[in-house]
Amino acid sequence: MKKIDIHVHTSMWENAQINQGVVLASPEQLKESYAELDVDKAFLLPLISPEWRFCAQTNEEIEFLANKYSDTFYWFCNVDPRMGKNSASTDLSAIIMHYKSRGAKGVGEVTANLRFDDPLMDNLFYHCEMCDMPVTIHIAPKKYDYYGIIDELGLPGLEKMLKKHPKLKVFGHSQCFWSHISADVTEESMSDYPVGKVTEGALVRLMRECPNLYCDVSAMSGYNALSRDNDFAYKFIEEFGDRMFYGTDICRAYQKTYLAGWLDKAYEDGCISYDNYRSICRGNAIRVLNLDLPE
Repeated sequence: MKKIDIHVHTSMWENAQINQGVVLASPEQLKESYAELDVDKAFLLPLISPEWRFCAQTNEEIEFLANKYSDTFYWFCNVDPRMGKNSASTDLSAIIMHYKSRGAKGVGEVTANLRFDDPLMDNLFYHCEMCDMPVTIHIAPKKYDYYGIIDELGLPGLEKMLKKHPKLKVFGHSQCFWSHISADVTEESMSDYPVGKVTEGALVRLMRECPNLYCDVSAMSGYNALSRDNDFAYKFIEEFGDRMFYGTDICRAYQKTYLAGWLDKAYEDGCISYDNYRSICRGNAIRVLNLDLPE
């Protein structure tokens, strides 16, 4: 089935680097990879926060690329909560609505290294909720040497935010998010890729209690959470398949990803239903982000 990639990064500049020294894939290189992965549409996410890049990307760059390659790309805008005088009273709705009017479908990937309950971060979530813009979040385990919103074991910060902003659609992502699929996660393993059988963890509970929480299954973190225990993953998909999105989180050229093959096999082997397979591959993105595409 043709897939929609909910999470990918690129640049309009040749040899543009992220702070690990990795050169970002060009749009043309992404499209080559997509031909192999059966991806026909994708969402470009700007990298604007200094924790993630030593040279921040602009929303305008990503808007330009989405318009130039409109046959393939949609885009999210990104808003750092420290924008606008670094104040918790900044009217971020004005910024968000500007980009929404230009075609942005959501906000993210938010990687600012602040706590969920930081007044600046809460201000961002408030305005995303008011503007009806979904937000993709990357969670980190601590301040310094990480990028992402800071949370603790068990994801109490995420839980509080979800319940404080019940109309905000939150796309969860990162090792710290996905490691909590299992109750055996520890402070040491929450930012890694745990292995072994899964017993229901905090993520499962939050998915049941918070209908505004969605799963961005991109990167190795999402794939690892599912593939570490196939039997549990199939049950997870049957319960939450209407709130899961296929993604790659490709950064560098021709980066290997494995989720597409795993999903295809799970469906072909009869382990997940056609409805959930279709929903994860493309249906949820079309429905939640109001895309004018056939399912």
